[in-house]
Amino acid sequence: MLFATIETSLKKGWTSGPLVVSGHALVEVLLFIFIVAGFSTLATQGAILWLSIIGGAVLVVFGILTIKEGKHATLSGGSSVFKSPFAAGVITSVSHPYFWLWWLTAGAGLVLMGLEPSLVAAVLFLVGHLLADLGWYTFESAGLSRGRGLMPERTYQRVRVGGSGFLAGLGGGVMGSEVELI
Repeated sequence: MLFATIETSLKKGWTSGPLVVSGHALVEVLLFIFIVAGFSTLATQGAILWLSIIGGAVLVVFGILTIKEGKHATLSGGSSVFKSPFAAGVITSVSHPYFWLWWLTAGAGLVLMGLEPSLVAAVLFLVGHLLADLGWYTFESAGLSRGRGLMPERTYQRVRVGGSGFLAGLGGGVMGSEVELI
């Protein structure tokens, strides 16, 4: 989500952060509903394994696409891998294997612990989680959109290519570690 926020904030301004979080929040609210309804018990080791492999592959593809675009990127917000900040929030959430791993383990556990006293407690956990995301990514996008003139274009291109390489490497590492388990 951070890469999506950076990329879309430079193109569309500070509102990109809240829009990316809105897409991410949609996915998290749906997962929350599934967990509350008892579907978290359907998560098997095999399902998590395949989600990690597929998600890792998507991270590699996004990393490569962003590297290609990053070589010619401008701080004025030229082309972007993500056309819509909202869609970027959805795509980066569902494609990230650690997102699923967290929600199917720790996240589900926290929701279920919140359900012990009441549904209100579980909802308050989710609201607090979403507000933390909203606050952080709004801060990031506002800083990026207002501070874009502080960095030379060439430095931005290098940072973007480096970050995209990290993203692709992370995806490759996830895929590699999961494929060894098969």
